[in-house]
Amino acid sequence: MLDIKFIRQNAELVAEKLKKKKFDFDVAAFKALDEQRKQADAESQSLLAERKQASKKIGELVKQGIPVDEAKQTVNETLAKIEEQLNALKQKASQAAAALEALMMSIPNIPDDEVPEGNDEEANVEVLTWGEPRQFDFEVKDHVDVGEAVGGLDFDLASKITGSRFAVMQGSMARLHRALTQFMLDTHINEHGYSEVYVPFMVNADSLRGTGQLPKFEEDLFKIEGEQNYYLIPTAEVPVTNIARDTIFEEKELGDGLRFVCHTPCFRSEAGSYGRDTRGMIRQHQFEKVELVKMVKPEQATAELESLTENAEAILQKLNLPYRKVILCGGDLGFSAQRTYDLEVWLPGQQKYREISSCSNFGDYQARRMLARWRNPATGKPELLNTINGSGLAVGRTLVAVLENYQTADGGVGIPEVLRPYMGGAAQL
Repeated sequence: MLDIKFIRQNAELVAEKLKKKKFDFDVAAFKALDEQRKQADAESQSLLAERKQASKKIGELVKQGIPVDEAKQTVNETLAKIEEQLNALKQKASQAAAALEALMMSIPNIPDDEVPEGNDEEANVEVLTWGEPRQFDFEVKDHVDVGEAVGGLDFDLASKITGSRFAVMQGSMARLHRALTQFMLDTHINEHGYSEVYVPFMVNADSLRGTGQLPKFEEDLFKIEGEQNYYLIPTAEVPVTNIARDTIFEEKELGDGLRFVCHTPCFRSEAGSYGRDTRGMIRQHQFEKVELVKMVKPEQATAELESLTENAEAILQKLNLPYRKVILCGGDLGFSAQRTYDLEVWLPGQQKYREISSCSNFGDYQARRMLARWRNPATGKPELLNTINGSGLAVGRTLVAVLENYQTADGGVGIPEVLRPYMGGAAQL
C-alpha cells in the first residue's frame, strides 16, 4: 500500500507515475473520499464538544428559574438529538473510511524510475544472456514427448485423478524433480547464506492482503471454505513474507537483513489463461518452487535485489542452462512490485526463452500493509522494512528445461553433473 500522506501531498505526481503501469489513478475520487472522511471526523468532533457543553447546562437552566425536572428533560432532549446526529456521522465516516481503504488497496505500487516504458512483455528490455543454446543433430522434442519416451511423466493419469493442468511423476522422473529441489535448497543455504523455513501451505486472508494478492487477485486463488476459511498459497512469498507481519525487529535481530529460502507447492487457478500453455508443465494448477525472500532496511533494497537475482541465476549456471535476464516494462510489472527482473530459460522444444523466475523489489509497499518494521537505533522509532523476493527457481519449469536441453538422440536424458550426487551417481535417465 502506498503512503496516504504522500498521496495527499503529491496526488498528481502519483497519477503520472502510475501511468507507466497503465493504471489510471482517479485523483478526484481520492480527494473526494479523503475530504468526506475528514469532514465527517471534523463534524463528529464538533458534536462531541457540543454534547460535553450540553451536559453542563442543567445547572444554568435551574439558575434561570427553570424547574430541575424540566431542565433535565430539555438537556436530555438536546443530548438525544446530538447522539442521533453523532450516530449518523459515525456511519458516514465509517463508510467514507471503508471506501478510501478499498481505493488505497486497489492502487498498485509506483514503479522505479528506471523501469522502461511499455505495454506488455514485448517491451521488456534484455539485460544479459548467458550460455549458448545447444545445437542438436537430431529432431528436438518438447518435454512432453521426452517425458513419454523416458517414462515417468504422465499427464493423462493426472487428468484422471484430478483434471487438466496437473502431472504425475514416477520413478526416476520423480527423483529428478526432488533432486532439483534439494540441489536448489542446498545451494542457497550453503553458498548464498539463506535460512531455510518451513511454512503452512494454507494462509488466511490477512496474509494475502499483506503481500498484495487480495483483494485484487482473488480469482487467481484456490479458496477453502469450511469451519475456517483459508486459501492455498499461490507462492511461498505469502507465508514467508508474513513472518514479519505486525512485528518490529530490533537492530540486533535484523542485522544485515532477514534472508529466507523456502520450498513449497504452489496453487494457482490460472484465471484468464484459458487456451494458453495447455500442453505439458509450463502452466499448472499445482507446482513447486524454491522461493527466496529478503526483508531489509530501505537503503539495502536495491543491492539486495541484484544479489537475490544473481543467486537465482547461479542455479541456472550450475545446471548449464542457457538463459536471459530482462527488466520488466511498466505494463508487464506486477501489482506490488517497484522493479522486477525475469529470468527466462531457453527451451529447445519451443525454440524460445520462457520465464523461470521473477525477482522483485517491493520497496515498503508490502511492509506498510503488514506493518513489518524495524527499530532505527538512531531515532528509537519503528520504520518500515523493504521486501524482496524471487523464485530460486520454479522446480517444474527447471525440470522442463533439463528434459529439453539434455535430451539425447536415443530418447534418453542426460543428468546435469551437479545433480548426479542427488541421483545416486546416475548420468542419464
